[in-house]
Amino acid sequence: MILDKEQLRRNLDEVIWNIEEARIAVSEHHIVKLVTVAKYTEMENIATLYELGQRAFGENQVQQLKERMTELEALPLEWHMIGSLQKNKINNLIDLRPSLMHSLESIELATELNKKLEAKGSKMHCLLQINAAKEESKSGVSSEEAFDIYQQIKESCPNITLKGVMTIGAHTEDIKRIQQSFETTHSIYEKLEKEGATICSMGMSSDYKLAIKCGSNLIRVGSALFK
Repeated sequence: MILDKEQLRRNLDEVIWNIEEARIAVSEHHIVKLVTVAKYTEMENIATLYELGQRAFGENQVQQLKERMTELEALPLEWHMIGSLQKNKINNLIDLRPSLMHSLESIELATELNKKLEAKGSKMHCLLQINAAKEESKSGVSSEEAFDIYQQIKESCPNITLKGVMTIGAHTEDIKRIQQSFETTHSIYEKLEKEGATICSMGMSSDYKLAIKCGSNLIRVGSALFK
């Protein structure tokens, strides 16, 4: 559905207002980056959001990322890969040079990605995905192993630049459990700051305010912008 500019402006203003409120509750120095999840929306809406000042957009699939980047190459957008990466799509993703890959979910994927980056003489900024909610339906390393795996990737994968961590909040109506999954991830992030981590990516349309209050500094919002 193509939304008119005023509708998109209202939606964006509402999300930014909520971000501001949550961010200031943490600290007025706490900066939060908004990445628009573009997977369910039309190209026209992305272009309109760009006109309204939004710059960072994320796609879940490599093929769709490629299509969007090609269609909208006239706009200086910042593209993020936010979905699971299949090993057979690694080379395609490297060629697209996303500004950040959010879902490095295992040491195996990191090793494979590093090998192919090396072959292409390329580097990539990534986030380590943590399955803090311990849900079988979610990818990511366990919170117990996250710190060690982060170190291991840093040492053994020179073509990957780890920028921090990402988690998806617990899939439940229970606010306490969602909060717990965010707090667990944020405490790992705090330890990793000494290793140079600068991004703690948590929070989507349904829970980004809570995520920010738990320390998130990058949120991925789709449906709240395209309603």
